[in-house]
Formats: sequence, structure tokens, C-alpha cells
Amino acid sequence: MSTALFAFLIVFGVLVGVLSAVLGVGGGIFMVPALVLIADFSQQEAQATSLLVIVPTAAVATFALQKKQIGDVRLAAKLAPLGILGAAGGAAVALAVSGQALRYTFALLLVIVGARLLWDARNDPEPTGGRR
Repeated sequence: MSTALFAFLIVFGVLVGVLSAVLGVGGGIFMVPALVLIADFSQQEAQATSLLVIVPTAAVATFALQKKQIGDVRLAAKLAPLGILGAAGGAAVALAVSGQALRYTFALLLVIVGARLLWDARNDPEPTGGRR
């Protein structure tokens, strides 16, 4: 790995953390495309790397939020086994399909989510911060 690419990945990792926290989205939305398009990772490699980044990131965020008594630990404990099962199944699917199919699927997801956010913003001129 070149020094320039390594430096980019360090700066980009910090930026992804900030954007994820500010925008309330998973860092994979930023990280996967960058790793594929800039760092020349395969789609599967980019997705696996992004998932590995989530573990320490989620742990730190959870700790910080729990100090402020934000979040429902009991609900999270109930949902975690389901998430683990889903992750195992999703990883199996990701390994079974081509990188091109994954890339198209990921791109389609980004388009759908982006269109929905734009639609909601256009039709809700006075955001309520999630409270209705």
C-alpha cells in the first residue's frame, strides 16, 4: 500500500466517523464506495472492511451514549442475536454472488435511500427532529 493511499485512508476514516455521527448514518455508505473506487478493493473486500470498522466504532459510541443514559440496552440485547443471524446469512450471500451484483445492489440502495430522503425533505418543510 502506498504512503499516499495510507494517508488518505487515515484522513478518510476520521471523516467517515464524523459524517456518520453528524448525519446519523452507517459509515459503510461512505466507506464502501471509497474503498472500491479509490483504494481498488473488491466489493466483498470493501464490505468486509467496512463491517470490521463498525465493531470498535459501535463500542465507543455505545459507551459514550450509555454515559448519558441514551439507548435501550435491554432492547439491544434482545435484537443482537437476530442481527448476528442476519449478518451470518448476509455474509454467506455476499460471498455467493458476484462483486458486480453486489455493487449494483449497493448502488441501487443508495439511490433509493437518497431519493426517499429528498422526497421527505421536500414534503416536510418544517422538520420536527423525528418527533411527530
